[in-house]
Amino acid sequence: MTPQRPDPDALLERVRAEEARERRGQLKVFLGASPGVGKTFTMLETARAKRAEGLDVVVGVAETHGRAETARLVEGLEVMARKEIEYRGVRLEEFDLDAALARHPALLLVDELAHTNAPGSRHAKRWQDVEELLAAGINVYTTVNIQHFESLNDVVAQITGVTVRETVPDSVLERADEIELVDVTPDVLQQRLREGKVYVPEQAGRAIERFFRKGNLIALRELALRRTAERVDAQMRGYMAEQGIQETWATGERLLVCIGPSVSATRLVRATRRMAARVHAEWFAVHVETARDQRLSPAEREDILRAMELAEQLGGRSVTLSGQSAAEEILAYARAHNVTRIVLGKTRRPRWRDRLVGSLLDALVRGSGAIEVVAITGVEEDDGARSPPATTRGSTPLEYVAAAAIVVVPTLLGLIVRALGMPVLPIDAAMLYLLAVVVASARFRRGPAVVASLVGIASFDFFFVHPFYTFSVSDVRYVLTFGVMLVVALVLGNLTGRIRSQAEAAREREQRTSALYGLSRELAAARDREAVLAAALRSVRDTFAIEAAVLLPGENDAVTVAGPPPYPVDDRERAVAQWSFDHGQAAGRGTTTLPGAGALYVPLATSGRSVGVMGLPVADPSEFRDPAQRRLLESLAGQTAAALERLDLAERSRESEVEVEAERLRTALLSSLSHDMRTPLASIEGAASTLLQDAEPTPAARRASSPLPSCRSPVAWGDWSPTCST
Repeated sequence: MTPQRPDPDALLERVRAEEARERRGQLKVFLGASPGVGKTFTMLETARAKRAEGLDVVVGVAETHGRAETARLVEGLEVMARKEIEYRGVRLEEFDLDAALARHPALLLVDELAHTNAPGSRHAKRWQDVEELLAAGINVYTTVNIQHFESLNDVVAQITGVTVRETVPDSVLERADEIELVDVTPDVLQQRLREGKVYVPEQAGRAIERFFRKGNLIALRELALRRTAERVDAQMRGYMAEQGIQETWATGERLLVCIGPSVSATRLVRATRRMAARVHAEWFAVHVETARDQRLSPAEREDILRAMELAEQLGGRSVTLSGQSAAEEILAYARAHNVTRIVLGKTRRPRWRDRLVGSLLDALVRGSGAIEVVAITGVEEDDGARSPPATTRGSTPLEYVAAAAIVVVPTLLGLIVRALGMPVLPIDAAMLYLLAVVVASARFRRGPAVVASLVGIASFDFFFVHPFYTFSVSDVRYVLTFGVMLVVALVLGNLTGRIRSQAEAAREREQRTSALYGLSRELAAARDREAVLAAALRSVRDTFAIEAAVLLPGENDAVTVAGPPPYPVDDRERAVAQWSFDHGQAAGRGTTTLPGAGALYVPLATSGRSVGVMGLPVADPSEFRDPAQRRLLESLAGQTAAALERLDLAERSRESEVEVEAERLRTALLSSLSHDMRTPLASIEGAASTLLQDAEPTPAARRASSPLPSCRSPVAWGDWSPTCST
């Protein structure tokens, strides 16, 4: 096979990645299938070999769990002191991140990557500490078991019956520079348990009976081997891409998972992430907002938000669509993005309901065409886990009364006409009531529309159908009229609800677009930093109803508030903002990094660097959990950062122009002086040369042979009047 010419854009991207990798520390992960396989032991052995080579090795955290063999490997290595944190009257020892950053060794050992830090620590998880160490250029060795990875959480729970609470995003393993699988057979591991090399003897017996059953160990070992094989395959594909070798397998597959209000939504996300990882495919998590979303309970909305956040954490792209039909919107998006496989959960609704209102699975299968549709069994739902549907967004009692009052109008009108002596035909009365039902359906939601229809049917029967003033019906044909009025109310109520939900979604999109357009227009007209900051803060206030603050770097890149802060910014808040500025990541309230802060801090980053930080004192930590809200905030922050960078570049350009003009003036001045002085200098040089030649003594021989006159000067030089004689 002949090598393919490398793509210049890919080469440039690879060069940039290499430069970023050179500035970042190297991460080596010692991966195991379960506790007790020897990850810490192997890590310490490797570290001691590095120390023997002269490398600066420091132990940040090494959990020996009382194992003598592991403890002996720690001896002779520099071990950092733990930081004590008091929590509820108990003093806890945790890894000292600040001391490690100050020590800045060449290689730092940080055991148990999935560990949860004590409350009060800078980060909620130890893997976040490791990310900060790597960003500071420190090489890290760490250990983790396969059951701690987020995408395998439900699989491990199904295999072992134990739900692992401490998890690590799969992206941490994907970004690792090296992975070493520490593997032993299940029989060897169980023997080590019996010998007390993993747990104390009284705990070992219970562990073998529960978690460390041979079947569990075999399954976990297979998961670890598969994940390591996927990593090796990724390295091979990277090598082929670097060498420009044409791939021999299909690489265009894309997956889409449908997110709905279900507790199994997170399971669908994890399953899709595993499918995408196996085929190295891009994947999307899509939720379609329909009229039904207005009746969702808070628990159902939380299920959707949690699934969308998990998709973002696992490397997928979360997308929120809106429309009348979820199936049509999903299929349209799938075709537009060349999706090859759609993943959704199997329905648990009764068959009669699917036949009545339709099934998303059936609609996707019928309209998918060449797209593969995969249905995954959801987890068993707890009937008591759901809260009742929310009624706060439904119709109010006043709307029901108003809908009934609308139907009273044709009743009064018909009675007035009858009182004037004019007959009121039933068909005319039916049309009036039908018009009233249409008005009520168009004005209110489905509930008030149905009430208006029922009141209209009762009024029509009571006042205008023989016999009058009774609910008896003499002609069965009026039953059809009653049915038509009820169906019209239901249909128009549904249509009104859909139109209203679409109008609300369009209004929200229009507000987001208007906010971005207005900010971009104001930033384009801004000529100084104060105008840019004022426009950004005004846009945030109008969009999110939050008085934000902007912190800009000063001396030594220490961020300070630009202008009067709208909320108290003490040293603690400033430290959180500084961390967000230094690392280019959101921190503070509502995030997993320093969540105890009073505000959410979003970096103003562009072109790979931060130019400031925006602080938002959010009242509710979940206010920006909605992906659409978070993307809008990031877009506003990105535009502000671009405007600040534009001003910075313009200032640098002006300084460069001044320097160029100064250099041009200097060159012109020197050229002018050189030209003006060239003529007098040439004259002076000629005269000086003549004087030097005249001052040279004549040789004695020439003087003797030459008949020169003898001249004497009896007077001074100025009155010289020579007297010459021959």
